[in-house]
Amino acid sequence: MPVLDQARRLVVKIGSALLVDQQTGALREAWLHALAADVAALKARGMDVILVSSGSIALGRGALALGQGALSLDEAQAAAAVGQIRLARAYEEALAPHGIVTAQILLTLDDSADRRRYLNTRATFAALLSRGAVPIVNENDTIATDEIRYGDNDRLAANVAVMAGADICVLLSDIDGLYTANPRVDAHAQHLAVVAAITPEIEAMAGDAGTGLSKGGMKTKLMAARTATASGCAMAIAQGGGMNPLTAIAAGARVTWFTATLDPQTARKRWISAMKPKGILRLDQGAAQALSRGSSLLPAGVTEVAGDFQRGDPVALEGPDGARLGLGLCRYTAEETRAIAGHRSDEIAAILGYPGRAALVHRDDMAV
Repeated sequence: MPVLDQARRLVVKIGSALLVDQQTGALREAWLHALAADVAALKARGMDVILVSSGSIALGRGALALGQGALSLDEAQAAAAVGQIRLARAYEEALAPHGIVTAQILLTLDDSADRRRYLNTRATFAALLSRGAVPIVNENDTIATDEIRYGDNDRLAANVAVMAGADICVLLSDIDGLYTANPRVDAHAQHLAVVAAITPEIEAMAGDAGTGLSKGGMKTKLMAARTATASGCAMAIAQGGGMNPLTAIAAGARVTWFTATLDPQTARKRWISAMKPKGILRLDQGAAQALSRGSSLLPAGVTEVAGDFQRGDPVALEGPDGARLGLGLCRYTAEETRAIAGHRSDEIAAILGYPGRAALVHRDDMAV
């Protein structure tokens, strides 16, 4: 069974019903500050933490006095625009006393589908986490109409976990896990502590566990679990309404764990290795040896470029003799790669006219 406080990188999803009082529409400040203390304690152990937070629409509807009824699309977008400012400020104020810098990242599910945007997002997460910041992620509900109508932050959290290479994802909810039936209507429902595989029988157990402010139910949580575990990330569904919910999980509070059979890096390597290359990069001997030691591929080590590929597309990596060394996601287009091939990374800006990334193919985006 996974252990929360041994995670290397943790993604935590916070639902609207936990963050915003359902009666008043006000922020639950004491709860948020307790969560911030949890985050600070985990970061003190050396853990990276990403928070995927709902709440912008819930906070915005209160500020705009939109009431508790169903919102039109225009109203929901307006509420998101107003509430997002309040949400980001609340997290900043809660984490700042612990010396933690916060960052705001607004995404849609499309950002994990488009490979170029996926790489941009992944690089942003890496840069922020390497500097100790805590990214606060939310759907870009102000413009993403599909996400307002059908989206949910359970699935977004799972996608963020995959993009960021997290090994544990926790969905803080209003229920302490998966039951054999909906426990609110079936007194005989049994709690499941561990789910090793999401079978049709497990899917049949999912009922609607959502609340008035939440868009996600148990079915979307299972969808999230399927995404996370397939990428090597264990996932937990946990009760988050009490104070210090992450501390409670680490202390053994009842949750449902969905286990992963692979670690995130191995799962990612397998995903990349299964792709069909759209181009070929021929490397010199020095670059080929560097790859075998686990290094990224720099432009200076490329002697030939073949194919027509876009940024984020898979390319085959070949040694000086043409032997296949591996596959990787290229950070530049074919045209840009040809221009910078054989040059040092500090020459990229002068050649392309903008300061690009130092690595042509980063080691995390490579299956050798």
